[in-house]
Amino acid sequence: MSNEYHEIPQPNELSEREKDDAMGSYLMMFASVAIGLPLPIINLIAAVVYYFTNRSKGLFVHFHSLQSLISQLPTTIINAIGVYWGIRIYFFDWELTDTFKGYLIMAIIFNLAYFVFSIVGAVKARKGRMYYFLFFGRLSYEMVFKKKDVDESEIQNLPPR
Repeated sequence: MSNEYHEIPQPNELSEREKDDAMGSYLMMFASVAIGLPLPIINLIAAVVYYFTNRSKGLFVHFHSLQSLISQLPTTIINAIGVYWGIRIYFFDWELTDTFKGYLIMAIIFNLAYFVFSIVGAVKARKGRMYYFLFFGRLSYEMVFKKKDVDESEIQNLPPR
């Protein structure tokens, strides 16, 4: 790697607290599922809160919290559409179509994959290892570890306006 990225912390450089916090970012989904099964947005809110409260705890925790949050977005959207569609069928006499059944099967497969990736991510984070999800790992890495181009000479302290 070049000088444009921060160094990735190694497992022996991380505290137990950092490993626990990184692991917790993936486990938030399971804690909030119990509360929000019919409301998929609850999981996303829990992930956002966890991210904003833990992102300043080091690059390792920041990375895992961000990856967990970003990977939860499509799952939340898919689940919200399924819940909305199901409510329309149940309460407003929409027809139960093969399209809806296919969507539910796809949503179940997608949620199972997310479940597996989250468990693996939590285990790897607890061991102090980096784990990159498909699609979301590279994005999270770029957002967390890429050094920001800030010219310190341009920053000036100014009085309040």
